[in-house]
Amino acid sequence: MTAPDSTVPDSRATDPAVLAAEAELARLRAEADAAEAQLKAAQARAALAAAEAAAAKAKANDAATAAAATPAGPAVGAPATSDGAGSDAAATAGQSSGSTTSELARAPGSASQTQEPSSSRTVPPTQTGPLTQQDVDKIASGYTFEETTLDLGALLNGDPVTSAQIRIPLGMMNRHGLVAGATGTGKTRTLQGLAEQLAAKGVPVFAADIKGDLSGVATPGEPSEKLLARTRAIGQDWKPEASATEYFALGGIGKGVPVRATVSGFGPLLLSKVLGLNDTQESSLGLVFHYADANGLALVDLADLRAVLSHLTSDEGKAELKELGGLSAATAGVILRELITFADAGADVFFGEPEFDVADFIRTAPDGRGIISLLEVPGVIDKPALFSTFLMYLLAELFEILPEVGDADKPKLVFFFDEAHLLFKDASKDFLSAIVQTVRLIRSKGVGVFFVTQTPKDVPSDVLAQLGSRVQHALRAFTPDDAKALRATVGTYPKSGYDLERVLQELGTGEAIVTVMSEKGAPTPVAWTRLRAPQGLMSPTPDPAIEAAVKASPLLAKYGTAIDRESAREVLAAKMKAADDAAAAEDAALAKAKADAEYAKQKAAIDKQQTAADKASAAAEKKAQQEYERLLKKTAGTTRTSRSTQKSPLDQILNSKSTQTILGGVIRGIFGTGRR
Repeated sequence: MTAPDSTVPDSRATDPAVLAAEAELARLRAEADAAEAQLKAAQARAALAAAEAAAAKAKANDAATAAAATPAGPAVGAPATSDGAGSDAAATAGQSSGSTTSELARAPGSASQTQEPSSSRTVPPTQTGPLTQQDVDKIASGYTFEETTLDLGALLNGDPVTSAQIRIPLGMMNRHGLVAGATGTGKTRTLQGLAEQLAAKGVPVFAADIKGDLSGVATPGEPSEKLLARTRAIGQDWKPEASATEYFALGGIGKGVPVRATVSGFGPLLLSKVLGLNDTQESSLGLVFHYADANGLALVDLADLRAVLSHLTSDEGKAELKELGGLSAATAGVILRELITFADAGADVFFGEPEFDVADFIRTAPDGRGIISLLEVPGVIDKPALFSTFLMYLLAELFEILPEVGDADKPKLVFFFDEAHLLFKDASKDFLSAIVQTVRLIRSKGVGVFFVTQTPKDVPSDVLAQLGSRVQHALRAFTPDDAKALRATVGTYPKSGYDLERVLQELGTGEAIVTVMSEKGAPTPVAWTRLRAPQGLMSPTPDPAIEAAVKASPLLAKYGTAIDRESAREVLAAKMKAADDAAAAEDAALAKAKADAEYAKQKAAIDKQQTAADKASAAAEKKAQQEYERLLKKTAGTTRTSRSTQKSPLDQILNSKSTQTILGGVIRGIFGTGRR
């Protein structure tokens, strides 16, 4: 009915037209196979009903014959095993005398029963899987690789088919992937199993531990009868084993080694996402970062950024704010208020120094195993935007520091991005573009990224298009929105022999629909898979063991103690202090100059008044002298009586009493008559 694959030339891998034609051919084949499978299933059910009737009749005849032959003893014709086994034999006999189509329909179930260890149960003849033997063989062939692989589990076709193991090539883990499913369907255990196998093959792993469940990778698992029965059924050789694990805590909130970032390193784009800024405010924040860089202002923590914004909106910084262009005082005020609210909520502890070097995530243990780095975030689960954006920052830092490696045999690091829907919620176009670019290009740096979320619809189509591997756990469809999300998820898968809209709701815990990228770069067939169980503890590692591991970490001495060096806050504080001091000195000089001027003015006024007084006094004296002289002149040559005569000056001197006293003394001295 379908042409063999060998008829397609090997050159198809390089010819886009041939690839497109082959994809259409594969789709038509899948539809034809699905129609054929439905027809065969209907024929098989009819033949099976006839076989069951014949088997029941044969069993009744055997029982009657045995009872007649030996009425007091055991039935001679009774089956050696159970009634179910006898029924199986009769059913097989009935099928051999009936349609061969029924044998094809039951082949997957029969194969799984023959490979089931210990025959702990017998599958009823009516239980068949949705796939034909041809489908099973095609899937088994599609997941057979030549290179090293990670084992996901066994194909499930009614029962596990241990001969059809579902795997991912190790070299394809840097082509990214998606682990999706509703809450409680086993996403965390899938993540844990992948991380354990990657670490065992020497690949470092980074994962955010949202609920603390992943910490069990550091502790050997605990076996149980239920666990061992499950692992035997899928062909897994399970044994308890612990992985080399390093614990980290975002901003030091928690038990792990603190992971911090500087505000400058975080950048305006990621910070805008965290603060919920619009496009205009985001571009304005970028101008603030530019101003800080241009003026040598190190933005280490949120206090530094607040100091810069406060400076720009102050009287001293208005001129500089105007020079930035495009940044209004109102927008700067909005950003400042958002930062204050963000810091008051406790987010300021995530920013500071020493800044974490993401190269420390790419480490191996002395025995060659990769180290699993778990970022503990239970303490910040109420800050989802910060948590998810911080993970994006770490991924962007990896992109910056790692060299190009091309297609390596195994990745340098695999990064599990849990609760990925938080990253894309309310994201701006620029932010989404940055994510798409990082995811697209970081593959060549040897880093694989796995997004873990509830539905593929949570991840933008541009990002989803970059993901090579898909592990889809069960989805719920309780509401119209759920049903719409389910149909959207089904639409993202290639055609297969499954009714995915039904199957995705019927998956049990620990089961998933899987398709991965083969080593040739083509997607593998869609496979209903029962996943392997992790070998570590499937519950959190006890706190004392975590605390002991953190104390023994060589990274604790490097990152354990926070550093507060001189940054923008101190520089601006010193600048403002210097400006205040200069302003105070200027004010003092101005006051002194003003006082001196006032003193000089007052002194000049006093001097002027004194001069005026002196002039007035001199004028008055002069006037008095003039008046005196006038009076002298006026009275000159006049006497009180007519008899009096004017004496000469010599007469006046000789006749004066003083002259006479002096002359008397002289005469007495000469003649010795002084005693007399």
